[in-house]
Amino acid sequence: MATHADEAANPEACPVVDSLEQIGSQWRLVVLYDLQEGEKRFNELKRSTGASSRTLSRVLDDLGGMGFVDRRMEEAAPVATYYSLTAKGESLCPVFDAIETWADDWLEPETEAAADVETVVTE
Repeated sequence: MATHADEAANPEACPVVDSLEQIGSQWRLVVLYDLQEGEKRFNELKRSTGASSRTLSRVLDDLGGMGFVDRRMEEAAPVATYYSLTAKGESLCPVFDAIETWADDWLEPETEAAADVETVVTE
């Protein structure tokens, strides 16, 4: 059985590491998570994710090339480009749900954590 040290030395030994290399950048995760709501235009994604135009364009190209995101253009004036999750991208929805559940169970909200630190410091 491979240990975590073995997996770190050989990332190919662990499918989790391999998966995170595909989707694990901050912006890729943000865009994939945001597109769970449905098809969006470029500027809608830009507003909802907070990414710069350059970053968003690069991430959408990467995700499209990897088969996670589909791009659809409407040629009628005004020209519009829409992005949506492919079946491969949609297959990540349960993963995001599981991570969200885990975060709810194990990560303290910032305000709660800050209050705990203040209590400890003042006591």
